Amino acid sequence: MNEETFNMELRKFLKKVGVTSQREIETAVRAAIDAGKLNGSETLKAKVVLTIDGLDLNQEIAGDISLG
Repeated sequence: MNEETFNMELRKFLKKVGVTSQREIETAVRAAIDAGKLNGSETLKAKVVLTIDGLDLNQEIAGDISLG
């Protein structure tokens, strides 16, 4: 395994995950506020499940997102 290539590819993947996740969360929160489903002061429970085909990896990452 080429450590440098692996590290670079892993960073690219994580950047894509982060950017995409942030955009989708922001869009969903704004839509929920506009629809009156949220008032903008809630704390939301969030969860991401990471799996990788070919590996025995199934990692759940959970946390809170405070809106204000």
